[in-house]
Amino acid sequence: MKSIKLVLIFGSAILPFMACGQYFTKGNHADLSLSTNFSQSAIAISTFHLHQLGKSKKFRLGYGIRYTGNFGSNSNFITAPAKFTSGNTGLGVIFSEILVNNLDTLSFAKHQVNSLNLAVYLGLQVSKKIGLEFNIDAVGFSFGSNQTAEYNTSKRAQSPNKNSKQAAKVTGFNALLTSDNDLGSLNSELLLRYQISNKLKLKFGATFVFTEFTTDNKLFLDNDRFRNKSLQPMLGLSYSFNNY
Repeated sequence: MKSIKLVLIFGSAILPFMACGQYFTKGNHADLSLSTNFSQSAIAISTFHLHQLGKSKKFRLGYGIRYTGNFGSNSNFITAPAKFTSGNTGLGVIFSEILVNNLDTLSFAKHQVNSLNLAVYLGLQVSKKIGLEFNIDAVGFSFGSNQTAEYNTSKRAQSPNKNSKQAAKVTGFNALLTSDNDLGSLNSELLLRYQISNKLKLKFGATFVFTEFTTDNKLFLDNDRFRNKSLQPMLGLSYSFNNY
């Protein structure tokens, strides 16, 4: 019920803009995406602007704002900061091996994280009806209720706080900084769009969601940030306020 209420609140907030023809000029779109892998699910509502690039105008570059609500049950969150997961905090983190012995785990019986982020969109119009797109959150904030997690890994014995129950809150600030350097909760999509009418398109592909909590106590390696990465098949609809 909380998820539905949050979606309705966000939808109510953007509806006045959707109804305003002066705001949605050529190049503007609105999306609804639903995804799940059955242990976790996400709903995303976004509005974004696309620019056509190149002589053929087949390439798309855009920006927008997206709300994502990610929720699940019996989910494990592992050590988040790159300095612990790979020992590398630069771009080299992408190619670094995971330091398995540094990984710690929190388990949440249930969780929900809501994020509102600015996003970047890249696309290619393959044919008149088919488009390929990748989009990713860049910066924003997250919110949600505080949770109690189960701290039951082998690292607990080496932690400065050994309680089996750990209080945690949603990490508030989100930033795209490459791989495990990222902060907070971020959403990205890889998808195909198929035009089913002049304004309406069907979208299908995959959603990749980073979700992060911060514990009240410092745990193993004096770390307090824990992240879950969830890949989910996605289906959605896209409405264009123009012909592309």
